[in-house]
Parts: sequence; structure tokens; C-alpha cells
Amino acid sequence: MEQDQQSNKQSWVYTPKKITVTRGIGFGLTDLMGGGWNNIVSGVIFAFVMSQGISPALAGAITGIGRIFDAVFSLFFGAITDNFYRTKLGQKFGRRHFFILLGGILFTIMFPLFWVKSDNWLYYLFVYIAIELIIAMILIPWETLPTEMTNDYNLRTVLSGSRMFISASGTAIVFLVLAALKHSKNPNAYLVTGIIWTVIFVLAIFISYRSTWERPLTPEFVKELNSRPKLSFGQFLNQTIKDYFSTFKNKAFREHLMIYLLSFTGKDFYSTLLPTFIICTIQGAKGDLPWTLQALSVFGILSTLAAAKLMITHGPRFLYALSYITIILTMVGYVATWMFNISNPVIILIIISIFYQLARGILEFTPWNVFPFIPDVDRIMTRRDRSGIYAAVMTFFRKSTGAVASWIAGILLAEIGFDSKTMTTFSSTPHGIQLGINVIFFIGPVILILLALLLSHKFKLNRQTHKVLKNEIARLENGGKKEDVTPEAKDIVEALTGEAYEKVWPNNPEL
Repeated sequence: MEQDQQSNKQSWVYTPKKITVTRGIGFGLTDLMGGGWNNIVSGVIFAFVMSQGISPALAGAITGIGRIFDAVFSLFFGAITDNFYRTKLGQKFGRRHFFILLGGILFTIMFPLFWVKSDNWLYYLFVYIAIELIIAMILIPWETLPTEMTNDYNLRTVLSGSRMFISASGTAIVFLVLAALKHSKNPNAYLVTGIIWTVIFVLAIFISYRSTWERPLTPEFVKELNSRPKLSFGQFLNQTIKDYFSTFKNKAFREHLMIYLLSFTGKDFYSTLLPTFIICTIQGAKGDLPWTLQALSVFGILSTLAAAKLMITHGPRFLYALSYITIILTMVGYVATWMFNISNPVIILIIISIFYQLARGILEFTPWNVFPFIPDVDRIMTRRDRSGIYAAVMTFFRKSTGAVASWIAGILLAEIGFDSKTMTTFSSTPHGIQLGINVIFFIGPVILILLALLLSHKFKLNRQTHKVLKNEIARLENGGKKEDVTPEAKDIVEALTGEAYEKVWPNNPEL
């Protein structure tokens, strides 16, 4: 009763509202920062740090080391938000919203500092680590909100679809601003861009903060929250690790995670190496061309709009295939442009990049539209609310693989003899080094995307199977007996969970 009274003081956090396109946009605005930051990490930071005269191996190590720190932090942070309701701050501001608010304030202070000119590798490393931790503090609780706000498949698609539309917009804004300042030959292009990004991202975070809510504090949900035992730090650490490993019992999640990681890491290789590929291997390329090509990510907005409809009518497997096959073909096109030494290749590169960005928009849209339904598979397996744990595991592995991609790219460039101080144009880069750049640029993305394509053919979670799953959960929650399950529901539950039906919906909800 006391907790119900406390929650009513901040009723907007816990009061459901009608989910419309406008509210979907309000939720999704945070992904201006989320999508924009991921593309800054994979497509800008490596080139920016090398422009300060720092070697490619160390430039790659900044994001590599930083994201490993962040990945470890993210691994535990989801569980912290899941249990933060126990605190007075969590009861007042919401267990998710408190961290979104705090992270937005800290982001305002730290983000512009990264873009200050320096030849000190450690400076960039420490500031980068701080920014990554702050962004994780925002994104991990924010990513759970579709699951908190509604159980409806179509409404979650509205939320996630709006999110990915805005993520694509964030990517476009990142590169449009940088391309414009690079084209004007502004000597402080990176710093000015960083300040502009900060203003845009912070406004988006605070609008999203006020536009969303958390799962209503019904007596049943409060009872569930309060039934969780209070743990010492050692017990909490042990339980958190146990919970995270337990997510891999979920077959749908295992498949989803592998598809997600392979495809996004392939995209990271592309974004990390595109500036070096364009500037050092394409004859006549100007310094602003890589950012102009990346700014064509605006076309990803169009494909995201189409993907929102196709997600409902055709399902994720169709979207995966459409995206991955297109990306593989565009990678062939990029390398062919260099191999045939095409004169005045800008128009050809623009056409290839448009197709790549259309496919990239779908690549980024699909897994995060699938994710809100993964905790429902876990729900029937455990009878628990663990969306924060799943979001943290997704974030942990995503950041770990992203770190590996940028680090390996830097190491491979150093191994082929690339020198960031002297090889800054096509004419200053020897043919043998150009060949090595092309091999790295092509092989990394293609192998990873091809593996994701093969795995996606086996993926079974879609609108139809999710509907059957939700109906079965509702039947069991209302006192239905497991032995009365229909053959269709039994088959789908087993296909999604990877468990025999007899093992799901345990009498003891604790693992």
C-alpha cells in the first residue's frame, strides 16, 4: 500500500496512455543519439583519431578497449535497473526513467570533450570510456520501454518502427552535419560537429524521457517486485551472472543474438574502413566524399518506413534476406570500382551507396523490432519479468563485437603497412597498400553478413508465432492447465524456447 501511494506521486511514469504515431516518435527520439552514436563510433571516431596523427592500431584500440569496459558495465546494469524500484529514487522517478534522466545530464557535460584536438591517445581513451558508460546508462533502460508500455504486437511495432525510423534519421544527421563542415574546410569541423550533435541528442533524450512510461504498478506486479530477495553484493553478482547465462537457454534469443551480432559487426567493418577505402584507394576522391556517401544514410529512412509494413506482412526472415543480399552485392560494387580504376567514379559510388544505405536501414530496423518479443519467450520459460536482463545481454555482446571490429580493422591496417601520417590521399598510398585496404574492406563485411543470412533462414519468431505464444501465456496466467495445451501452441512454444513443453511455465518462477 505504501509503495502504491508513493508511485501515485509520480503517476505519469506509471500511467499507460494511448500509443499513437506521435507517442511512438516521442519514445523513439532517444535513438537519434543511439543510432547516431553507433555510427559515430564505427564511422567517425577511427578517422578522427587518425587525423590527429595517432596510428591505426591505437585508433582502433580506443574504441576496442573502451567498449570492453562499457560491455562489462552494461552486463550488470540491466539487473540494476530491474531492481532499482526498491530505492526511494526508483519509486519516485521510475526504475528506468531515473537513469535516462541522469544519463542525459552527464552526456551534456562529457560528449563535447571528445572532439577537442589532442595528440594524446590516453585522453581520447578515457573520455571515450566515460561517454560509453553514460550512453549505456541511457540506452539499457530505454530499450526495455516497449515491453513495459504495451503487450500488443502491433503497438510494439509502432514503437520500435518509430525508433528505427528515428535511428536512421540520427545516422543521416551525423554525416550530413560532418559532410557540410568538411566541405566548407572548417579547421574545427569535428569540434563544431560534436557540439551540434550534443544539442540535438540531449533535446531528443529529454523529449523521450517525458513521452514514455513504465509498466503500471498493479498489486500483482508490486508483489512480484517485492518478492525478490534482497542480496549482498556477492550474491547479486552471482545471481546476475547466473541470470545472464540463463538467457541462452532461450532458443529464439540465441538465434536472434547471433543474427544481430554478425550483421551489425559486418556493418561496423564497412563504416570503420569506408573513409580509408575512399580517400586512399579511389582516384580523385576529396576529403568530404566519405562523409557525403555516409550521409546518404538518409535513404535508410525510406527503407525503414517500408520495413515497418513488411515486418507485419512478411516477417523478419524476409527482411533479413532482402537486406543481407543487397549489402553483399554493394560490397562487390565498391571493390569493382577500385579494380577497374573507373575515372570520375563519384556517381557510381553514390548509386552503390544508396543501395547500401537502403539495405542498412532494414538491417538496423529488423533485430530491434524482433527484440521486444524475446522477453515474452522468456516469460513462458521462467514466469519472470526480465526484459532488462535481455537488453543488457544484447548490449554487452553488441558492444563487445563492435569493439573487436574496430580494433581488428586498425590492427590489419597497421599489419599491411598503412601509415596514417603519410598515406592520406590516393597518390600517396602505394598500390600494394591499396590492395590490402580493399581486401580488408571487402572480406570482413561479406563473410559476417553471409553467415547472418544463413542463420536467418531458421528463425521462427514472427507475428503469427508470437500471437500464439501470447495467447498461451494468457491462458496459463488465467489458471489454465498445461495438459490442456493445443498441439499448435505446444509446437510453437517448443520451437521458440528450445525446451520441451513440460519444462516451461515452472511452478517455481526462480531459476
